[in-house]
Amino acid sequence: MKKTLLLLLLVTSQFIIAQMPAYYNDVTINLTGMDLFSELNQKVTITHTTLIPYGWTAQQQADVNPQNNTKVLLIYGWENGTDGNVQNDRERGINSNSGDNGDWNREHVFAKALANPKLETSPAGPGTDLHNLRPSDVQWNAARGSLKFAAGSGNSGTSNGGWYPGDEWKGDVARIIMYMYIRYDGNGSSLTETQCYPINVGIGTVKSIDNKMVDLFLQWNAEDPVSDVELQRNPVSVTMQGNRNPFIDNPAFATRIWGGTQAEDTWGTLAVSDFTFTDFKVYPNPSNTHSINISLPNQQEATISLYNISGQLIRQQKMTATSTELTNLPTGFYMLKMTSNTQTIVKKVIVN
Repeated sequence: MKKTLLLLLLVTSQFIIAQMPAYYNDVTINLTGMDLFSELNQKVTITHTTLIPYGWTAQQQADVNPQNNTKVLLIYGWENGTDGNVQNDRERGINSNSGDNGDWNREHVFAKALANPKLETSPAGPGTDLHNLRPSDVQWNAARGSLKFAAGSGNSGTSNGGWYPGDEWKGDVARIIMYMYIRYDGNGSSLTETQCYPINVGIGTVKSIDNKMVDLFLQWNAEDPVSDVELQRNPVSVTMQGNRNPFIDNPAFATRIWGGTQAEDTWGTLAVSDFTFTDFKVYPNPSNTHSINISLPNQQEATISLYNISGQLIRQQKMTATSTELTNLPTGFYMLKMTSNTQTIVKKVIVN
């Protein structure tokens, strides 16, 4: 179903751009890097005005099947209920909620045990945050347990020493983990100092721009578009607890913060622009001090490679801030290559 909807979206996307919700009117959305992270952190924290008790009503409203309002969709599920194996079901009766086999219960996508401190469900707090709770088959929920998320393909299950949520659900998982990170970043708030770091719940390469973010979640966010059930969750959350998941409203927020593959820009305003020669500055050039400064217009991951006139690599380093300096450069003529994502720019540099 989700893939069918995706095809329809692809056909019509050139004609339809969603409108930015008024929720973001006081948010400076054109920021990048950790500045945007902080801006969204403040927004989702300040607007998180109600702590929901650990009950069933939230999931019965937020996760109802858009095609059948007598059912809830089960995260990690993929089968229509005809194969005799209830563990892999994709949907279940809205009132079939309990702790027995064949029922559904509440999956903490950011596993309770992987947060610091552990997510608790009583009293209400981080462990009852609606954005992190999804209906799941009781047995399949237990099979995942507290396994970290890992790369995989196809249906959900153990993979590469962790848990793969399934092709249909990997984007949902990524956007939940990113929300939990910006909401519970460990810096303290009026509610909690809980730390929900992606590095503690995912297996993969750590981003140099932020050593708590795992590239796997950025890939999943870009590869698996927002689904109808995700879209219906934000309005329910606003009603019940006050805040929204920004990465559901616009997955491109993630690209603006952490880089990586460009995710869908729902509003047509957040896509990270390609480098141009005017964006990437090298100075002084020529240099009379055996050093040069390199600057970018905003914070993003980039690799700097410096070659001599013979094509020999002289220096290479990661750039994770808006500016950096290369020092102790011998006199000579150089080619400086800057690479970010799939974009590469080369400039001539002279050191006198």
